[in-house]
Amino acid sequence: MFLSLDIAASGLQAQQTNVDVISHNLANISTTGYKRQIPEFRDLLYIDLRRAGSTSSDTGTIVPTGIQLGLGVQTAAIHRDNTQGTPNSTAGSLDLSISGKGYFQITLPDGTTAYTRDGTFQVSATGEIVTADGYPMTPSITVPSNATEISINASGVAEAKIPGQTTLSNLGQIQLATFINDNGLQATGGNLLLESQASGTPVVGTPGLDGVGSIQQGYLENSNVNAVSEITSLIVAQRAYEMNTKVISASDQMLQNLAQVG
Repeated sequence: MFLSLDIAASGLQAQQTNVDVISHNLANISTTGYKRQIPEFRDLLYIDLRRAGSTSSDTGTIVPTGIQLGLGVQTAAIHRDNTQGTPNSTAGSLDLSISGKGYFQITLPDGTTAYTRDGTFQVSATGEIVTADGYPMTPSITVPSNATEISINASGVAEAKIPGQTTLSNLGQIQLATFINDNGLQATGGNLLLESQASGTPVVGTPGLDGVGSIQQGYLENSNVNAVSEITSLIVAQRAYEMNTKVISASDQMLQNLAQVG
């Protein structure tokens, strides 16, 4: 049986995965804080028909180059490109963007802490700063019902202007979490990520200190997906898919010719 059929089939599967990742990136081109995904591929095992370095005679002469047949390709990993997305001005007092490393901490209904670059926050019925799904920020910050203005500086200090007070009222300190391996975080959808063994434990710090990114109020971080780059990758993947289908067609024709000879 021709190995080329299996090899080309592995190529088709790899390029299908490539297209799936590209389509996911393009679908999230407008998603706040989204980080584009990049597939990685690696070659499969090889069949050694003649091993390099083996002896070719009784006198000990060495074969300089062997004969190896590769068995195709497989997907090795899909990692995130964690480069900074461009900030988009919204003028919203609870729209926050992180400039640099770090994630906002979010408490899920089951008590688990999730992490996100999406700084689209709102105020709940109780005054608590929450996500669009109503999940509170950690540490919790509550805005007084009579506050007329909310100010959050680059260091994450939240303050509110209260009628009758000459100074701003301190509401709390936003803290950001960083990880030694951002790509180890587990995506769960909803712009949320979870800690895993691969990511390491979070290091919680003050924005702007010890390598932690600073906060920009009134901005949201755009997706870092580049449409031109993704379309170029899509064309390359499409061409590679087509070439693998041609290999299958050629191998099938060769098998038919062989059967006719027999």
